[in-house]
Amino acid sequence: MSGILNPAIAARLERNDDGLFAAVVQERATGAVLMMAWMDDEALARTLATRKATYYSRSRQQYWVKGETSGHTQYVHEVRLDCDGDTVLLVVDQVGAACHTGTHTCFDTDVLLEAPQIAE
Repeated sequence: MSGILNPAIAARLERNDDGLFAAVVQERATGAVLMMAWMDDEALARTLATRKATYYSRSRQQYWVKGETSGHTQYVHEVRLDCDGDTVLLVVDQVGAACHTGTHTCFDTDVLLEAPQIAE
């Protein structure tokens, strides 16, 4: 399946040297940031057409639909473009783990800075 991105959307995108832009994925129910992946125009077009989160794998150089092999799917409710046009936000319903390590989110391991504790 190939997708053709609406030219008006394509014109607003800022891509890196490889033709890719970042996709940040947020869980609709909790607001948690689940993962970050890469997209190109076709991956975004496929996502918009199917509501199945579709990304571009830099290592395998191919498209992948989240959950296609694992069953850990992402149903896309909303897609937003940031002010610079170099990142999209996907708001999803996540089924199962979002991270390839098997955890619900890719951002649950190393906390580099925590919110300060407020004294009562």
